[in-house]
Amino acid sequence: MGAEEFAHVVAKGMQEMKAQQIEILDLRKVKNAVTDFFVICTATSDTQLDSIVDSIEKEVKETAGEKAFATEGTGSQGWALLDYINVVAHVFLPKKREFYALEELWGDAKVFKLPTE
Repeated sequence: MGAEEFAHVVAKGMQEMKAQQIEILDLRKVKNAVTDFFVICTATSDTQLDSIVDSIEKEVKETAGEKAFATEGTGSQGWALLDYINVVAHVFLPKKREFYALEELWGDAKVFKLPTE
C-alpha cells in the first residue's frame, strides 16, 4: 500500500469517530519534509480525541496490518500524534491545533480537505 492510500486509511479512522476539519497534507514535494503525508483533524473533547486515536489504530491494523512506529500525547494533553513513518496522524483539540498551526508551518504542501459530518 502506498503512502497516499495509507493516508486515506488514517483519515477513514478519523471519520469513523466524527473528527472535524480533516485535512491531508501532501508533503512529498516540500523541501526538508519529515514525512510524505500529515493527516490532521480536530476533536471536540479529550474523550473524543482518545477515541479517534483508537479508531485510527484499529482502522490501520485491520486495513494495512500496521502498527504505529511511535505514539505521543493524549486527550488530556490536547493533542496526539501517531507516527507511521511515511504518514503521521495529528489529532488536536481546537486550541492546540490553532497553536501548532501545522497547515501554516507546512504551507507549501498540497492540502486535501475531507468531508466530515
